[in-house]
Amino acid sequence: MPDFVDEAVLHVKAGNGGHGCASVHREKFKPLGGPDGGNGGRGGDIVLEVDAQAATLLDYQRRPHRTAQNGTPGQGGNRAGANGEDLILTVPDGTVVTTQAGEFVADLVGHGTRLVLAQGGHGGLGNAALSSKKRKAPGFALKGEEGEAVDVRLEMKTIADVGLVGFPSAGKSSLIASMSAARPKIADYPFTTLVPNLGVVEAGTTQYVIADVPGLIPGASDGKGLGLEFLRHIERCSTLLHVLDCATYEGGRDPVSDLEALEAELVAYGERTGVDLSDRPRVVALNKVDVPEARDLAELVRPMLEERGYKVMEVSAASREGLRELSFALGEQVAAARGAAPVAEPTRIVLRPKMIGDTPFEVVALGDNAFQVRGDKPTRWVRQTDFSNDEAVGYLAERLNRLGIEEALAKAGATQGAEVHIGTEEDSVVFDWDNSLDAEAVPSGPRGTDARLG
Repeated sequence: MPDFVDEAVLHVKAGNGGHGCASVHREKFKPLGGPDGGNGGRGGDIVLEVDAQAATLLDYQRRPHRTAQNGTPGQGGNRAGANGEDLILTVPDGTVVTTQAGEFVADLVGHGTRLVLAQGGHGGLGNAALSSKKRKAPGFALKGEEGEAVDVRLEMKTIADVGLVGFPSAGKSSLIASMSAARPKIADYPFTTLVPNLGVVEAGTTQYVIADVPGLIPGASDGKGLGLEFLRHIERCSTLLHVLDCATYEGGRDPVSDLEALEAELVAYGERTGVDLSDRPRVVALNKVDVPEARDLAELVRPMLEERGYKVMEVSAASREGLRELSFALGEQVAAARGAAPVAEPTRIVLRPKMIGDTPFEVVALGDNAFQVRGDKPTRWVRQTDFSNDEAVGYLAERLNRLGIEEALAKAGATQGAEVHIGTEEDSVVFDWDNSLDAEAVPSGPRGTDARLG
């Protein structure tokens, strides 16, 4: 299992609300002191929070299923149930949240930024809260609502000012190690860098973060090599540093052709993702000039690259030649970019409230005297109902009638004994409609019973 992961799919389930309590106060000389059942506690939320110390999404790849705490049921004596604790999931700075279908949800930037990913279910009302002049001592309580279940994709995009781009073994890791306190793995074979590395560089009064990502090769946009998967980490960089190997022994390669190949892969990445990197300032580092042949080649190609508009620096990560000049040149670019952006882009969280129509429900004819009632309110009310209690079922009938469902069913052509589905097609409760019952009649009989349903 790798120790760095920048993508993960997360399946979360918020806590369920606790059930309400049906209780009647009793004490000596006061056998019927009135309803005193408390409400159920609210279920815990699932919250994403940016933590500056978090550097990977590995934990969510190992354990992708997370569940928040449920609320506890209410109790007699008007004691409400305890709320479930929120589950706080920390993510790295720069984490982008999307749905499984790729729909944007949030771009979490800045330590402490929070997003409620899934809301806990509301607790059910106890019979004390349900009492009224009409129903003075309810013999039932409402059940708690289920918490939201959400599946999302997390994608980490490193927050850095300068992004290093180059072929494998071009010396990017050596450069970042020489310019900062970062200590990436360095070796003399391709693809040494398997994960992005970050380093902090100080150039006078300017301090900036530099990111080293795995090397690119021609065809990376078609899935070759390692670098393409990590190019998302330079999307936020204000400056790109092309590191060109002037001491390579591979045939058919030279700094000019390497630069053209790298630019081609950046263009292909932009076409693939829609992220345009063409407007980012470029600095070119001709690396390994401590080798005599490499120095000669660097002096030869430098004028050619400068004619194309690039700022070119001759450097050596091994001897540290030119690194101070390079750090200040990058610092100037970063400072200019920061000055051009007076206000940092705030964290974007997309809220999509459900559309409210003329009525909070709709009745759809299914054929053969069968109908389906769709809507958040009736679906939620059905889930709150204890169908083992006739009085609770009668209370549900009253709520549905006040909402206008009885009248809507009659207008839709429902007749005696019609099959009525309330909820979604995948999860609905089926009733046999009895239009002869008076849904608003005063309930009678012992608690927990309803003579209308007899």
